[in-house]
Amino acid sequence: MLDQGLDSAIGRYRRSALYGTLGVGLVAGVLSPSLALASNSHPAATTQHRTSLAPAFHITLQEFLRGGRPVLKGSSPTKATVTPSPSAATTQPVSVPSSGVTSSSTSSSGSSAPATSGLPWSPLGGVFGAASVWKLNIASAPVGAGSAAMVSNLATAVTSRYNGVAAFNVDQYTTNFYTVGPNTPRTNVAFNDCQQKGYLPAGLTGSGGQFSDVPIPADATPSAGTDAELTIYSPSTDQLWEFWIAQHTGAGWSACWGGRIDHVSTSPGYFTNNFGATATGLPVAGGMISIQDVKSGSINHAMSLLIPDAATWNNFSYPAQRSDGNSSAAGAIPEGTRFRLDPSLDVTKLGLTPVGVMIARAAQKYGFIVTD
Repeated sequence: MLDQGLDSAIGRYRRSALYGTLGVGLVAGVLSPSLALASNSHPAATTQHRTSLAPAFHITLQEFLRGGRPVLKGSSPTKATVTPSPSAATTQPVSVPSSGVTSSSTSSSGSSAPATSGLPWSPLGGVFGAASVWKLNIASAPVGAGSAAMVSNLATAVTSRYNGVAAFNVDQYTTNFYTVGPNTPRTNVAFNDCQQKGYLPAGLTGSGGQFSDVPIPADATPSAGTDAELTIYSPSTDQLWEFWIAQHTGAGWSACWGGRIDHVSTSPGYFTNNFGATATGLPVAGGMISIQDVKSGSINHAMSLLIPDAATWNNFSYPAQRSDGNSSAAGAIPEGTRFRLDPSLDVTKLGLTPVGVMIARAAQKYGFIVTD
């Protein structure tokens, strides 16, 4: 299903995260009228959110979803703001039950990647299991309150910015994903106080710390862009690490923020205790569209959506654990919100490419979660 020219253009190094995280334009620029908000009834849901995205090689949504052959562009894609702080179709914000997310579907993680050290390969369907927020089927979830205003806000975010173009983060401002084997040497990642906290946050370093004993391949490299994100997945220990502003120097590895998820295959699918590489505490890898997804012909998990001008930081929605948003405008979208494409639409009649159809179907069943 994947265009071979596009596959080879990116190369082996970042293949697992080729499609990375998705900018605001897919739902707003192409599928906007059919989008809706999936309402969130999780008991722990509060009002709070965050944002993230920026320039990189990208595929414009118009070309990618309607143009047949994907075309790589060397210009800036949809740009939102990333600062982790400790529609011709119908989109709908949806309400999700207490155990679930705002608009997604269910599916178990697929085949695992070979357990070799430093292989840039992500498991088919992602690393999270059927009980996670990424696999919740929200096709039948009710449309959430305020859906129309939020969808309008989302559409305007695209049409009023970036020359009306939104895109995938392909080469920058995504994450570089590595699956590691049990014999990968472990290292401690130092804390880089890039946010000038002035202290060492508890639980970050030392025995059992989030940054301790991390199996980072010798040839690992963070994603390009100022976020410099890096994801490490260890199937043998069932753990996932993500780092924000990761860097490797002669002194070793350091990062400004990040975290570890233990028992990742049975976890709810997010970082806790304010850890994690995104503004919401939701993993970049959770909503990443991978090469494996595309080659399989289906995307069996929710997808990440990164937006500008998210609702104020104290107004976020489950599964987000926090937010860095700052907008108090009417219809401002809380981070963690899940958008769904109208399940009644026949996406094969929308004039989309094969990959576009895959994304649209996933949006009907699992939805998009605003992760940054």
